[in-house]
Amino acid sequence: MKPILALLALCAAPALAAPVNYTIDSNHTFPLFETDHLGFSTQRGRFNKTSGKIILDSAARKGSVEVSIDAASIDMGFAKWNENMRGEGFFNTAEFPVISFKSEQLRFEGDKPVAAEGTLTLLGVSRPVTLTLARFHCAPHPLNKRETCGADITARIKRSEFGMSKNIPSVSDEVRLLIAVEAFRDAP
Repeated sequence: MKPILALLALCAAPALAAPVNYTIDSNHTFPLFETDHLGFSTQRGRFNKTSGKIILDSAARKGSVEVSIDAASIDMGFAKWNENMRGEGFFNTAEFPVISFKSEQLRFEGDKPVAAEGTLTLLGVSRPVTLTLARFHCAPHPLNKRETCGADITARIKRSEFGMSKNIPSVSDEVRLLIAVEAFRDAP
């Protein structure tokens, strides 16, 4: 009789949370940036190829993020402008094909991450950057039923701090980052 009681007690005990691994969904993750252009308008561009991994341990309030962006996947809306932005004066994609962000320090409010403090590497220059997470949400995906997490991410950087100073001040030094991200939970 005692073994049955022990088994029931184990079944009733709360499960211990563990880190959960996620893979970024490249079909629904788009880093977008915007800058002021001569005081007339806000110009926007985005990158169409992003990959990465996220580890979340909500119970321990820890996690990590590792993201790679294909710099040549820049999309400004038309081919000539894309070509210009891939050139040496801007993203210099021939020499620096990858933009990356790595974080081992997530900030949580309750069980939800609200910021990722990490290192952005652009044009071979690595600098600390804090990404702010809004609308963080995890739930089963309605189509494929896999657990999916998503968020809207923002940050501001000065492009000159990464060595991209062409056309300042005509094109502003301050760049606003807006990133839609979704990630699928990896199979156990």
